[in-house]
Amino acid sequence: MADEIGNRLHQMREKADQLSKAAEHASDDKESRRLKEKAARLRDQSEQLSSMAAGDVYPSE
Repeated sequence: MADEIGNRLHQMREKADQLSKAAEHASDDKESRRLKEKAARLRDQSEQLSSMAAGDVYPSE
């Protein structure tokens, strides 16, 4: 199970990085902002999952 969580965390962080890079190259400010917000949410979710996997039962908000 730890491997599954580790793989999921890795995928989430990679996707967040991809979204951040796409936001940097977006020509539309609205699209750039949307991508940045989505990347931030994904990073937050990965941090929360990481904390929960480490035994912290209270998700951060």
